[in-house]
Amino acid sequence: MKLTSIIPPQVNLANGSFTAPDVQHKSTLLGSLAGIFADHLAWQAMPAESAVYHVEMLPSCAQEGELFVGTTHLQPGKVGDEFFMTRGHFHQRREQAEFYFGLRGNGLLLLQHQEGDCTLEQVFAGSVHHIPSFTAHRLINTSDEVLSALAVWPTVAGHDYSALQPLGFKLRVFADGTGWKAEAQYE
Repeated sequence: MKLTSIIPPQVNLANGSFTAPDVQHKSTLLGSLAGIFADHLAWQAMPAESAVYHVEMLPSCAQEGELFVGTTHLQPGKVGDEFFMTRGHFHQRREQAEFYFGLRGNGLLLLQHQEGDCTLEQVFAGSVHHIPSFTAHRLINTSDEVLSALAVWPTVAGHDYSALQPLGFKLRVFADGTGWKAEAQYE
């Protein structure tokens, strides 16, 4: 028997950055988030090239039984009074669940079951979040620092951004003094 010793990919648990030769990176710019924020005029007035969030992930085979692991780094900021957030999505295969692990910063995880019930969970370093099947999810940064969360999800899950259109999530989160408030957008 031949024994091989390798150094696996690594993740810095303080900030969520991966160390590996094949880390994949994707940035989402403000200009690509048309229709996501409530205040369309405030969104239009901001620089389209502003980075809202960055995702880094390790590659994996897209087949049954395999998992992706990645970190979302959501910048602090607001469009009008609404905090920066990820686009949010259902999984294409709705029965697929996911886990988020808060690494740094403070924010919220907005969960919306396909029947429309919503939950907000506080995200912070050390928080653990189970995103059930049949549930749309979005990160919202309510702090003045980067919000980073590590995610693990099935490679076959896929992302369905269109299922929330044209109405979007039922809840929006706005700045309220030094905190935040959630407002229902529709029933």
